[in-house]
Amino acid sequence: METLKTHYHPAIQTLENKTVFTRLATRGIATKGEHILLMYTERYEDYSLPGGGLDLNEDQIAGMMRELTEETGATGIKNINPFGIYEEYRPWHKPDFDIQHMISYCYTCTVDEKLGTTNLESYEIKNGMKAVWMNIHEAIKHNKHTMANSEKKGMSIERETFLLQRIAKTIK
Repeated sequence: METLKTHYHPAIQTLENKTVFTRLATRGIATKGEHILLMYTERYEDYSLPGGGLDLNEDQIAGMMRELTEETGATGIKNINPFGIYEEYRPWHKPDFDIQHMISYCYTCTVDEKLGTTNLESYEIKNGMKAVWMNIHEAIKHNKHTMANSEKKGMSIERETFLLQRIAKTIK
């Protein structure tokens, strides 16, 4: 799978003499015309692709399907194809490592338009996450506004906005 981008958080000046923790993740890209299935997070005021960390030894596609189902209630997941990898280095918030190296494997797929029941984790519920079908151009515009104007923005908004812009170029 092609690496789309490697991003270094502004706080990361060097990897030299740093302890690095690698986290593997997947992201699901389900579109219908110009609409895309996203997670809106109230806490961070942003739209993101459904996805998350892979379990130990979990297959990437199985992990993407699991995350997509848990976060959005998506059913009928099929036509899965690789989209690309987004790699990032960002500060780690626990004392055991200095830096988190996140590798996100992104896959396009189709899903049934009607969503089922979600199985969000407690922090996702606390952050006000909800699945929405959203016009991709409106989501990009919203995220750019959040990046420019909000103190609440999270570390993942740059990744998500970059990916949304790449996805938008493929929509006909």
